[in-house]
Amino acid sequence: MAMQTVGMIGLGIMGSAMAANLVKAGYRVIGYDVLPARRRAHARAGGIAAPSAREVGERAAIVICSLPSAAALAATAAELAAQRGAARIVVETSTLPIAAKERARRRLEVTAITLLDCPLSGTGSQARVRDIVVYASGPRAAYRRVGPVMDAFARARYYVGPFGAGSKTKYVANLLVAIHNVAAAEALVLAMKAGLDPATTLKVVADGGGSSCMLQVRGPMMVRGDYSKPTMKLDVWQKDMRIIADFARHVGSPTPLFRATAPIYAAALAMGPAQDTGAVCSVLERMARVRRRKLNSLTAG
Repeated sequence: MAMQTVGMIGLGIMGSAMAANLVKAGYRVIGYDVLPARRRAHARAGGIAAPSAREVGERAAIVICSLPSAAALAATAAELAAQRGAARIVVETSTLPIAAKERARRRLEVTAITLLDCPLSGTGSQARVRDIVVYASGPRAAYRRVGPVMDAFARARYYVGPFGAGSKTKYVANLLVAIHNVAAAEALVLAMKAGLDPATTLKVVADGGGSSCMLQVRGPMMVRGDYSKPTMKLDVWQKDMRIIADFARHVGSPTPLFRATAPIYAAALAMGPAQDTGAVCSVLERMARVRRRKLNSLTAG
């Protein structure tokens, strides 16, 4: 059987992880990113670098997008709509406003390209080990066709309904992530303030009823106090926070716990936009006047 070609547009934290898993699964992955360094890294990882999004669409019948903004999606849709090649299904995995995805869907539809709305649940580190979940929405026939491709980079996939339902599901999931992330930091800072060893506390609490995915994923970096290798950058996360808040207002649903986390994320962003969102722990440490003398050795001021 000939090796199937899959396109990947956007080779950042999530895109590069998906591309790497697709290569491992035996796919030929042609990828594009606006940053040349990312294209070079993709080639080193076994993929094929393309000079444009349009060329990706001309060489792959299935194209996956992992993009940072609505503007990036609009530009990508314009290039794919102009291609005269293979692309027939585009799997959009980014967290973006539904209106932006709907505009891209209409732009591609006129050229007989189907856009699926398929956001992902999971961090960059989880994506590397294929521990992410796909919330897929759009035409069910197209979803079935790309199912095997999704299985190559995701632990699980769910069809959640018509176009846009995937994004709505992702907003619900990310609301919980926002709260759980700050909750994990708040709990570990309490342990620090109480004079407990944070590493030991993390180990035993993560094994009990108070555990959460965010405690397990970001707890170790909170214990180290090092957020320099992000799985989700704070500046990108702020974009997600705005989308969730706007959506909740639009449907008229109160989100008091989610809103309570916003100023903590804003304070962490001011400390360094390229840090991981786990840096909310640093904000709470300052509020609690916790001083770190060395790793796992703390004093409460």
